[in-house]
Amino acid sequence: MDLKSLIRDIPDFPKPGILFRDITTLLRDRQGLRYTIDLFADKCSEANFQIDYVLGMESRGFIFGTPLAYKLGAGFIPVRKKGKLPAAVHSVEYELEYGTDCLELHQDALNQDSRVLIVDDLIATGGTASATAKLVQQIGCELVGFGFIIELRDLQGRKLLPDVPIISLVEY
Repeated sequence: MDLKSLIRDIPDFPKPGILFRDITTLLRDRQGLRYTIDLFADKCSEANFQIDYVLGMESRGFIFGTPLAYKLGAGFIPVRKKGKLPAAVHSVEYELEYGTDCLELHQDALNQDSRVLIVDDLIATGGTASATAKLVQQIGCELVGFGFIIELRDLQGRKLLPDVPIISLVEY
């Protein structure tokens, strides 16, 4: 199946000069969604990922991370923006183009030495994925790899990530 044919391009969103890769058209296609999750799980199995948890970053990482965790027999942990989780959290601040942001996960979500896979819909500059990796490593977990539906290669987000396997299903 050609996943690119299910991803809509929206020019000048969210601002002029940006070509937005919209996954909502992939999500609404029942065969495309099933194929995406199955392909993701197959690639994780081929990479021999032995994981305890899939961490999905807010918010589109939740969409793909939860069914992937199910297929891999792992738990799912949401990584949220600051102030969205009700219990005590671990947090990490990271740089944005103009300012900073913060990601959090519950303190009781992971045990030290848990093996985790970080999942999101897209990697562009790598800032969010890199921050999530730092959060995982601060806790003392083993980062097994990353998984993305889309990778924007020209933005070189991989350069910010730790040296672990990276799965991308579609590259632009």
